[in-house]
Amino acid sequence: MIATYRAPRPGLAPVVPFLLLFVLVFAACGEGGGSGSAATAAFCGPALEAVEAYQAQLDRGVGTRGPPPWYGGSVVVGGLGDFSDGMNAFVSADHVANQHQIFGHLMTLIRFDETLTPVPWLAESWDVSEDRTTLTFTLRDDVRWHDGEPTDAEDVVFTFERASDPETGFPNAAFWDHYTGVEMIDSLTVRFTMEPHADFIDPWRTMPIMPEHLLGDVPPSELKRHPFGSQCPVGNGPFVFVSHRPQESWTFAANHDFPEELGGRPFVDRYVYRVVPEPTTLLTDLLTENLDVYVAPPADQAAQIRAAEDLVLGAFEFREFDFVAWNSRRPQLADPRVRRALTVGTNRAEIVDALLAGYGQVANSPVPPFHWAHDPSLDQVDGYDPDEAARLLDEAGWVDRDGDGVRESPDGVRLSIEIKFNEGNQQRQDVAEIMQAQLAQVGVEIRPVVVEWTTLVETITETRDFDGVILGWVTEFKVDDTDLFASHRSEGPYAFSGTRNPEIDRLLDTLQKIPDRTAALPLWHEYQRVLNAEQPYTFLYYRDRLVGVNKRLRGVRMDPRGEWVSLHEWWIDPLDR
Repeated sequence: MIATYRAPRPGLAPVVPFLLLFVLVFAACGEGGGSGSAATAAFCGPALEAVEAYQAQLDRGVGTRGPPPWYGGSVVVGGLGDFSDGMNAFVSADHVANQHQIFGHLMTLIRFDETLTPVPWLAESWDVSEDRTTLTFTLRDDVRWHDGEPTDAEDVVFTFERASDPETGFPNAAFWDHYTGVEMIDSLTVRFTMEPHADFIDPWRTMPIMPEHLLGDVPPSELKRHPFGSQCPVGNGPFVFVSHRPQESWTFAANHDFPEELGGRPFVDRYVYRVVPEPTTLLTDLLTENLDVYVAPPADQAAQIRAAEDLVLGAFEFREFDFVAWNSRRPQLADPRVRRALTVGTNRAEIVDALLAGYGQVANSPVPPFHWAHDPSLDQVDGYDPDEAARLLDEAGWVDRDGDGVRESPDGVRLSIEIKFNEGNQQRQDVAEIMQAQLAQVGVEIRPVVVEWTTLVETITETRDFDGVILGWVTEFKVDDTDLFASHRSEGPYAFSGTRNPEIDRLLDTLQKIPDRTAALPLWHEYQRVLNAEQPYTFLYYRDRLVGVNKRLRGVRMDPRGEWVSLHEWWIDPLDR
């Protein structure tokens, strides 16, 4: 074996005071169950009863992490949208939902530490063969599901088999492109076979292990609609599901059975995530102490948060970029010259200045500036140039033939494009309206349309009923755009643009097979330039992640790994509760 990691057994470190890191670095039941409320009750009733019974008999002590005053109280976090597909990691395509899965309710095999080095979590150790064709995990023996069942190798095998089954519809299918099989060695040991490829361990940082004893009999095609995700999830992480009010809130309680060597039970008794689809209301709730944390406030609220005596504004470079995805399946958007015209006809630098207040920069690539593979030569391309936009549209055959100010194709189809964005996101509405005004000057009619978030997710991942859509994307540390842009995934959930380009396909396939970063870097730069020529998106900006936090909340660490990375360490002094 050339690569072996064993979990250290150090003493537990003391919890530090509040800190934000500023570091450089998105209903059918089981077999024979059918669908509908009766089937939901048949699954959820017994599942939640088992959780309640097991949790009730646990020792309610506070563990060994510190004096009892650290334990207790409730924390409330506010965000704009509900969790799409809840805690169902097989089908969830939502960054905030994934954060709650991997840091709160469920567990991944590994985690990244503050230096972005993989360290054990559910897995106690792992081994990699010399030829990089096998990866063997040994699991901890003290992790139980919230209903008391042990988490074991069967769960890991089940998770991989379901996530890699096309019938499931796992949105990050590219995770498994170079994995070839799985074998359960014993109850705590799992061995994967694979083709040698880059960053092969990274998927296990973000893919939670799911419970085989509850979902093993559910056909893969039925997992998407299963009530487990949003009505009765059963996890094995530091927080136990209590309730979900759709479009209102999620409530979790401390898991008193969480292993001491992983930190033991969380300090807070209760954690609530509130859905508040209006930034002004979220800010008011933070200022009036109805929220402890406000995740991702728009930049125009930063000054008010900074000025508040009891609040801290966190800001850190993140893995997120915002963009307009153009649906190239639409005839008016099929030509890359049209898509480039939409980009250069938009003054993105002006948008950044107006909307981000210095917390971001113009983007031209899906690889963030802090990433080792980023091509800096693209940072200054595609600047605002309405004359070039007009020239490209003329060249593509779109001309204002009737003098009404809107261009038409040779057969009279108007260049009228609908841009959708999610409800409650004023920043994206502002982007759409700015684009509407600027692109009207070159003869393009833009029609902004607001859509409720859960409906928008279904629209862009399933029905494809859109021309353009404004989104934010949180890339993985292992950048792999296969699910976004590869031709063979052009109908997958994340293939918003429907891109089909042989050069992009060749580069995407080749890049993942080169483990050496020095050798891969020239190809990464080539890929970004080819993608820029294709213009499936108008990349808008790389946005710093902002967060408003009440000073009474301690133990908070946030960095490019995520906002909830230290959730189980958050605590509140009794005098501040």
